This record gives sequence, C-alpha cells and structure tokens, in this order.
Amino acid sequence: MYIIGENIHIISSKVKEAIKEKDAKFFQEIAVKQVEAGAQALDLNLGPRKKDGEELFPWLVGVVEEVVDVPLSFDTTNLAAIEAGLKKITKAQPIINSTSADPERLEKVPLVAKKYNTKLIALTMGTGMIPVTADERVNIAVEQLIPRMLEIDFPVTDLIIDPLVLTVSGCQEYCPELIEAIRTLQYVWDPSPHISVGLSNVSNAVPNANRPLINQVYCAMLMGVGLKMMIADPLDKELMEVVRIIEERDESTALSKAYLGISDKIGEMEEVTTDQFDLDDPEQKAIWKTVQILMNQVIYADSYLEQ
Repeated sequence: MYIIGENIHIISSKVKEAIKEKDAKFFQEIAVKQVEAGAQALDLNLGPRKKDGEELFPWLVGVVEEVVDVPLSFDTTNLAAIEAGLKKITKAQPIINSTSADPERLEKVPLVAKKYNTKLIALTMGTGMIPVTADERVNIAVEQLIPRMLEIDFPVTDLIIDPLVLTVSGCQEYCPELIEAIRTLQYVWDPSPHISVGLSNVSNAVPNANRPLINQVYCAMLMGVGLKMMIADPLDKELMEVVRIIEERDESTALSKAYLGISDKIGEMEEVTTDQFDLDDPEQKAIWKTVQILMNQVIYADSYLEQ
C-alpha cells in the first residue's frame, strides 16, 4: 500500500497555528514522523490560501525537503500556489491534488502537471456535482479524465484516479458504490491509471471515538478489491496493522483472520457474514457492526456500536 500521509492538513488547529507562526520545526517533525511510520509521500493541504499561497507553499516545500526525500502532494485549489511550490521542488516527483472533470480545472491543471512532470490526482466529479453510483464515477474517468490526458500527451501512468470516498454519516448508501468503482477502474484502460482515495473521508462527521475503526474496516474492504494507494494517517498504528495483515496474509490471530476474511470476501464479491466473527469478542463484534453499516445493511447512527 502506497500511503500519502494526511497529517499536514489545514483542518488541524496545530497546523493552522504553525502556519501563522511559520513554525518550521513543527512541520519538519510531523513530516519525519509520518515517513518513519510508513508514509511514502506527504500531502500538503493548506486550503486555497488565496492571499499568501504563492509564498507559503514554496516556504513549506523548502522546510519539508530539508528533512525528508519523499514526494510532496500539493493539495489546494489555488493553481498559482501549486505552481509556485512546484518550482521549489528539488527531490522526488511531486503530485498535484487535484483536478476534476470541471471544464476549467480540466483545461488548466493537467497542463501544469505536464509542464512540471508531476503525477496528477483526478477526482471523478464535474462542476458542482459528486456522482454517487459506481458507473457514474467510472464513466467520468473513462469519458472525460483519461481522454483529456491523452489529448495533451500526459502519461496515463502518472494519472491517479480518485473515485471519491463519501462519509458513512449521511451518504451511507454510497459506501458500497465506491468499492465497486475501485473494482472496475482497474480494468477500463490499458495501461491502467493508479487509483487512490482519501480514506478518512468515510468517517467524516462521525464521533472521534469511532473514526479509526470505520477507517480500518473500510480499508480492509478497499484492499480486497485491489486498492494500492490512499491518503491516510500513517500514525494510526491500528490502521497500518490492518494494511500489514492483508498484505502479508497474516492469519496468526483471531483479529487478523477477521480482517483478512473481510478483505477476501469483498474481493470475491461474496457477502461478509456473521459466522466469520466471534461475537463474544467485543473487538470482533464491533468490526462486524462496522461492516454492516459500510455495506448499507444496517442504518448508520452515531451510537451504532451500542445497538
């Protein structure tokens, strides 16, 4: 699994404060921690930064590249800020996060990606709309995103399709659709573009105590259909353990068998059933309940683990 570390994110109050204070040490420490924990790239999500983006992104690139060698992902809608940051890159091939099928962004962003030889994340959404079914997401990739790359001679092997994780809180019925979109996207083009998701989006608006478990179970499901790249938290040791279990096919514990069973059943297009779990074990019972909400079999509620 190729992990793009998500922890430099404007939603964090600590990141906001560090930006305000231009605290280079903070960003260097969090960059090193993520890489040491297994991140193979780092997402720099500082928001639009309309006023200072063209100064902030180059500064942050310089700060982070002093201590790590991994690719940096520029996660902002501010194209001028992205370009300013790209000019500062001296190490690994960077990533632009992101374009979409919105005509203006699809016109401009891939050209910047080609100019600076970056990888490019492309979201399966158009202007003001987020598609919900697997077919809709796949069609946007095949009919709009990939053709635009071919039009400008951008390597499809540098394209990363993001079919959009939606939250189980409010968009529960679409969680299984994302699984099927990932399954299908691997076979719609040759060579196949990479596929990545923002994993933690699935638990947005969920109580903090439940977020890690939902992320971990969804990760197992998505790995079952072949996901090999995601923006996620490498500092979540339990999440990284789920990744390890599935990659190494570790069946040494009851818990590892549970996660591996989930991954295998989803991969084989078979139903995950209760007989795969020891419901007398609180951990396995919580995992089973989480499977049910992510597969839209039981209606999600913040208290779902208590029901």
